[in-house]
Amino acid sequence: MVRLLRPLVRGRTYTRLLHMWVPMAGVSVWLWIQPALPWVPLLVLVPLGLLPRVREAEVMQARLLLTPDEADPDLATRPATAWRDRWRTVLWLEFRTLLGGVVAYATLWLPVIAYALAARTVGHETEDLPEVSGPPDWRFGLLVPLPLVVLYALVAGGGAVLTAVARRLLGPSVAERLAAVEERTEQLLERTRIARELHDSIGHALTVAVVQAGAARAANSPEFTERALAAIEETGRAALEDLERVLGVLRESERPASARPTLTDADRLLESARASGATVDAEVTGPLETLPGPVSREGYRILQEALTNVLRHAGAVPARVRVATGDGLLTLEVRNPLPDGRSAPGRGSGLRGIRERTALLGGRAHTGPDGDGCWQVRVELPLG
Repeated sequence: MVRLLRPLVRGRTYTRLLHMWVPMAGVSVWLWIQPALPWVPLLVLVPLGLLPRVREAEVMQARLLLTPDEADPDLATRPATAWRDRWRTVLWLEFRTLLGGVVAYATLWLPVIAYALAARTVGHETEDLPEVSGPPDWRFGLLVPLPLVVLYALVAGGGAVLTAVARRLLGPSVAERLAAVEERTEQLLERTRIARELHDSIGHALTVAVVQAGAARAANSPEFTERALAAIEETGRAALEDLERVLGVLRESERPASARPTLTDADRLLESARASGATVDAEVTGPLETLPGPVSREGYRILQEALTNVLRHAGAVPARVRVATGDGLLTLEVRNPLPDGRSAPGRGSGLRGIRERTALLGGRAHTGPDGDGCWQVRVELPLG
């Protein structure tokens, strides 16, 4: 019994009742003007429901009054653009108005009927319902709860039915769900790309700074220390530029990001590695300035991560860098001797980032020992 009466103490029962009452305001005005044409409001709802923004307004009302205690009620989040969704909105308006009319009529007259039955029980006259007027009859008292039970069922049940229909007719269509999934996927991919950008630029700068600071302290040479500090400053400035660019993208998502570094800026990476004490033998073949933008930008990050891994895991060791374009491919290769002949780990986030960038452009990546006591990173990226 307590469970059956629980809806009476829930706020959403009454907000749903208000939602059913709202369209009756305009309908009541029309019925007062033209009671002989009660179907006209239903006819007017057809062109009204075809307007794209109407569904957005109906969803807002449904969220506020039908599902006030739900964080994600699974309703549409954008105006209706497809005609199928517009006709669903029309059907919703018609159903809401008809159900609202039934509930509004019931909430007005069922309490009156209950009162009339109670009045007949004690012999009072009822002008509104003369058919139940007359001498006292105790049997009418047995019928008094019936209109109230029907009223309770209409209010509680009608609100539940209206909410279920709203989820069906105002919920996102299959196309909208797919669009939302694609949008969410794009956001996740953008987050991943930004995370890679920060990892590559900031990680490279910190690695270079740590290696150079350690080398300067071990060298005990003012001249070497001066060069190391200059290199640390230059690398830090470049990292700050990258950080400011990424933060600008995060602050203003609609603003295009400033130009990311490309392979034409690879000299900066090579000089940074050399300033850390590593001997870098670089060989560049082919015009880098003619590379497609995405290939050149991702190639720069791949080369940056490969050199960072050399400094981080092997230290200031000789490294051979080869950048070549030809036969529709960009080839990047970085080789360095393994410290003490050991095999370097192949599951770090840096190597994973290299593989992800390569796969994104449809290329191939090989990372691992080359059999001659060296660690090799070789990447081939298609140019078209």
